[in-house]
Amino acid sequence: MQNRIVTERLIMNLLTLGDHDFILKLVNSKGWIEFIVDRHVCTIDDAIAYINKIISNQDIFYWVVRIKEKNTPIGIISFLKRTYLEHFDIGFAFLPEFHANGYAFEASNKVLALVSRRSECTPVLATTVPGNVNSIKLLNKLGLHFEKVIEVENQELHIYSNRQ
Repeated sequence: MQNRIVTERLIMNLLTLGDHDFILKLVNSKGWIEFIVDRHVCTIDDAIAYINKIISNQDIFYWVVRIKEKNTPIGIISFLKRTYLEHFDIGFAFLPEFHANGYAFEASNKVLALVSRRSECTPVLATTVPGNVNSIKLLNKLGLHFEKVIEVENQELHIYSNRQ
């Protein structure tokens, strides 16, 4: 996977240990806890351990999304192979103060365009909880459509896909 991805307003680099302060803030944001899961990442050491777990798995890619002009980290785009899905899954999470600016669409759209060129990465799936209305709107805008409902660890998940 590409280490660096650039769009009109954003720069995305693969997650590194140096991103620990940002990850600590992101995984403790209201949206992350409400719609993803509380990872119990409470300290810098927890954040470093969490990042190590991600970067040591060759089926998980997290790009930290930054605003070009200020190099400010604002969110992540993930692309990973989940054990309960047949294909790779794209995800996104942004700090609340950067919602509704088109950043998630811009970053996700670019990653989708890049990974869709690789046959081993298609089709691309996405998962969300039914109540995450903003994510569902973004998935639809990205061209993914609802495919099915599954249950994972007693939680209902909606699966979206870019299959034709």
